[in-house]
Amino acid sequence: MRDDTPVTLYCFAHAGAGVSGFAHWRTDTGPGVTVVPVLLPGRGARRREARATSRGQLLDALLGPLADQIADGRPYALYGHSLGGVVAHTLARALIDRGLPAPGLLAVGASPPPHAVALRRNDITDERLLRFAGDLGAAPGGPLATPGSLWYRSVLPVLRDDLLLAAALRTAALAEAAHSPLPLPVLAVDGQDDPVVGAAALDGWARWTTDRFVRRTVPGDHFFVRGPHAPRLIGRACRVVRRTRRVPGLISGGQL
Repeated sequence: MRDDTPVTLYCFAHAGAGVSGFAHWRTDTGPGVTVVPVLLPGRGARRREARATSRGQLLDALLGPLADQIADGRPYALYGHSLGGVVAHTLARALIDRGLPAPGLLAVGASPPPHAVALRRNDITDERLLRFAGDLGAAPGGPLATPGSLWYRSVLPVLRDDLLLAAALRTAALAEAAHSPLPLPVLAVDGQDDPVVGAAALDGWARWTTDRFVRRTVPGDHFFVRGPHAPRLIGRACRVVRRTRRVPGLISGGQL
């Protein structure tokens, strides 16, 4: 029997971002996929909430609402870009540990696996943040990037807290290494011209799943999430989830 139930794709953005980068995904993912960007606290409509900088704070903010939405057993997938990759992985792990329905797919983009980055709290200085943003082409030049500027006061604190969160989530994932591999397929996507996260780093996600691992490359730099290629790719993968969800494990042989 054909199942036309759409796959809900929950999306998590890169450090310092809200959810606007996923606006075009609602159409670019194609049929059979319902895109739900998830806003982290401390930005956009949630700007009055404290930003999460630990695993516990992140789960307090996101796990309950997500658990309520997936409780009906409808198929769903998670996609996280850069910081969002480790956020999505953390949520997948927490949902499974609580006996809740697991996602049919974990997809990550421009996001090194938890074991690949050793970043300590003391490393996250203003100078390093500016250099990091500059390497990505995301920092303004001249007076806009000087202390006291609007960009410096509004963007840098969010970026700092998001990198603290990323470091905390990676540390927590490594501490749970005995049961960290997820029993679901993982799709890792890199940008062809990404100056920070390359294909070799993305290949490291293979050790974080006991199911199938696939890596794909799309045109674009670190922020390829803003282009059309990633949502088309993730949309196709979600349709595999929809076709195979009635037969556990069959997606391992599906064409992602």
